[in-house]
Amino acid sequence: MTTPQLKQHHGAEYTRILSIGAARGDQVVPNADIVEPIDSSDEWIQQRTGVVTRVRASSEVHVVDLAQAAANEAIAKAGIRPDQIGVVLVSTISGGVATPSVASLLAEKIGANPAAAYDISAACAGYAYGIAQADSFVKSGLAEYVLVVGAEKLSDFIDPTDRTISFLLGDGAGAAVVGASDTPGIAPTVWGSDGSKWDAIRMTNTMQEYRAGAGEVAWPTLRQEGQTVFRWAVWEMVKVAKQALEQAGITSDQLAAFVPHQANMRIVDEFAKQLGLPETVVIARDIATTGNTSAASIPLATHRLLEENPGLSGGLSLQIGFGAGLVFGAQVVVLP
Repeated sequence: MTTPQLKQHHGAEYTRILSIGAARGDQVVPNADIVEPIDSSDEWIQQRTGVVTRVRASSEVHVVDLAQAAANEAIAKAGIRPDQIGVVLVSTISGGVATPSVASLLAEKIGANPAAAYDISAACAGYAYGIAQADSFVKSGLAEYVLVVGAEKLSDFIDPTDRTISFLLGDGAGAAVVGASDTPGIAPTVWGSDGSKWDAIRMTNTMQEYRAGAGEVAWPTLRQEGQTVFRWAVWEMVKVAKQALEQAGITSDQLAAFVPHQANMRIVDEFAKQLGLPETVVIARDIATTGNTSAASIPLATHRLLEENPGLSGGLSLQIGFGAGLVFGAQVVVLP
């Protein structure tokens, strides 16, 4: 019996990020507003983390609302119609429900139906994971355009008395449209995980435990082992960043920008030092006024970087996400 030859899709040879959109929480929360429950001070928070203020969303604002605002900006800037989007990817750990996915709701809200849509649960590495998948989808011919969104409302999962991570966290969404390019715009991604350190950033308990506890078990909130995360982020993730540069075939002095996950200003600064970045490389430090927004942090930081330095457009940016899981992802991209 002769097996019929199957058809396969073939897409673009190269891809790039066409545009970036952003949406931040509508409430600016300075350190002074949160120091009393954690028995701390504005000075302590700034010295330890570099955070001066963080943005959080009002109770009536949901993750999908932030995602929609960011997506609409990105789509408009890309100059495409929503119905041209073949895949919608939303990276989030704070969607609020197991189903439906934030991505499927977003596809409906922006008019992208019947695009394929699903959520990515990779925490702070989620946006880099999304860019990697978008790159593959366009190259394979599965989609002409892919919408990648990092969206979080982490204020729903904080304990105001927690001194490990709660004072860092903010709310927001960043979106990117990925499409075909005449020249390489997204280098190979270096990604992976280290599940042996799963408890370095974790929830206090499960939803099942919360339900079974009948009020005696507290609502699950985020916690972290600060020193473990710091050491892992700086020493191990620098290796990943260097691998991403190697995969891209460039050296650090050829970068225009460095956009790491906005976890902590001390991590950002030490990261740049370990990479030996020259002064010509612009480093994203959005955490100072936005806070740590997990999957949203890289696109939000990129958006702000381009607003403040429009001349960076067309330059190379090394972006790396790392966090809960512990998962990581890095790639060099051409800035839109």
